[in-house]
Amino acid sequence: MKSIVVIGSLNVDVLQKIDRLPQQGETLSIEGKSTNFGGKGANQAVAAARQGAIVSFIGAVGSDSEGQTFIQLLEQEGINTRFIQSKKGPTGTAYIMLERDGHNTILVHGGANAELTIEDVNQAKDVIAMADVVVAQLEVPRPVIQRGFELAKESGAMTILNPAPVTQRIESAILGNTDLLVPNETEAAALLNLPPSTNYKTLKDRLPLYQEQLGIHNLIITLGEDGAFFAIGKQIGPVKNFKVDVQDTTAAGDTFIGTIATTIEPDLSNIERTLQRASAASAIAVSRPGAIPSIPTSEEIARKLAPMAMS
Repeated sequence: MKSIVVIGSLNVDVLQKIDRLPQQGETLSIEGKSTNFGGKGANQAVAAARQGAIVSFIGAVGSDSEGQTFIQLLEQEGINTRFIQSKKGPTGTAYIMLERDGHNTILVHGGANAELTIEDVNQAKDVIAMADVVVAQLEVPRPVIQRGFELAKESGAMTILNPAPVTQRIESAILGNTDLLVPNETEAAALLNLPPSTNYKTLKDRLPLYQEQLGIHNLIITLGEDGAFFAIGKQIGPVKNFKVDVQDTTAAGDTFIGTIATTIEPDLSNIERTLQRASAASAIAVSRPGAIPSIPTSEEIARKLAPMAMS
């Protein structure tokens, strides 16, 4: 059973259903509204836990009632919450505008996520030392990620970085300790200061830039409805999507990453099987509404993959 540590964000998701995004100066009605728990870190942790991993979380919630409820929810998922700190002020909040076609646009207020410190990570040194994989995103302070990845590499754990939200620069001290980078097409392009692309040849032509400019040799780029692109060592290729009726894409990328963390071997040798499972998991997630409620279990993923195994 794989041990995974997630260093990341915990957000209250305020989901607003709309027909489409408003133009500048335009007012549109909200067709529906709901509040759930999410955040990239929480989503990735739940995805890993529901697939049988031993998951510990390093993060922060606010001193509000949402923070305590969030911790209880993660504990119900079997996640170790010992290293989730309670900070003064509000729990982080994400405002999700979900369009009728299933695509979403998100605004985030960091709240307690922004208060996570290096000392908070140091307190979790022992659990990081026992981890097989350490996963992080960019919704918590960069020094926190840097320290977490330093500790991970000291103990021989694999590190996976999801460079989201989008940024044009990541500190070399973080990238130097990153074993696998998993951006979406917008994030991947921004890191090179280039326009986004889902074209296979374009992505392949850009590979030397990731190595030369960022020092990244293992890369998986998620491409939404176009699947994914991977370059692991000398293995390069596309990843096809499963065809589904898209309801809500909110946790798709996080489910993909949580599945990778759970499935990938230390030497990355099973990359094709890993990506097949990750694609199946994401397909299930986008066919359901919500973030955490949409994340599948290992059994559901197995059922999704069963027709392929028989063919």
